[in-house]
Amino acid sequence: MKIKFYAYLLPDGRHSVVNDWKKCEKIVSGVFGARFKGFRTKEEAEKWLMLGARYEIKNVKRMKSGVYFDAGTGRGEGVEISVTDEHGKDLLHRALSKKYLNRFGKSLVGRDATNNYGELLAMKYAIQIAMKEGIRKVFGDSRLVIDYWTKWHVKKDVAPETLALAREVAKLRAEFEKHGGEVIRISGDDNPADLGFHR
Repeated sequence: MKIKFYAYLLPDGRHSVVNDWKKCEKIVSGVFGARFKGFRTKEEAEKWLMLGARYEIKNVKRMKSGVYFDAGTGRGEGVEISVTDEHGKDLLHRALSKKYLNRFGKSLVGRDATNNYGELLAMKYAIQIAMKEGIRKVFGDSRLVIDYWTKWHVKKDVAPETLALAREVAKLRAEFEKHGGEVIRISGDDNPADLGFHR
């Protein structure tokens, strides 16, 4: 997807649509509670704002039943992870204590973590939830994590903690798939867990 427009809503109510990521980033960076998201068209961006700038707003008619995961940055506090069902309903509370969740139902990984580490961690929780609930399908939009790292294809130069997590999630994925589970890569446009922080 080629994003050309960025909608933002600030806690004080200011909102707009701009056609430049740098401009949007300058406005929302470090503003706690700021909401922003990229879109292909200005009309989509304006509609998202009109509907309350809620990240869970997606076209869910095409979504298959399952567990969806994503990671992103943008609220000014580092990497955050999201795990939802096909309707965008948060599921992380089924894998983590609520004390580890923010007011949006997401979990903050931290400023030092990379987005790819966040994707791995989100996938781990998505698979754990799917296994616990008897759900057969897990969806995410990270090609690196789904097509490589959790299939045992990790370069040795990644950070040791990322390598350790990739091995852990690869084992978990193998166990999930052994019992009929499936991990499927989808477009970020179609991911109800999407945090909306991607450029």
